[in-house]
Amino acid sequence: MRKIEDIQFDRKRDKIIDTLVDNGIFKVNGKQLYELSLYELMKQYMKKVND
Repeated sequence: MRKIEDIQFDRKRDKIIDTLVDNGIFKVNGKQLYELSLYELMKQYMKKVND
């Protein structure tokens, strides 16, 4: 069960990163997107969607 949750988490995270990259966002506060937590990625994603 845990493995399925990890896979779903990774897919969601990858989808958010892909969306941000498609919108020209490659770094946040000097960090690469893959270095950010899901929470930080979601904040950037929501900010972009609301712009």
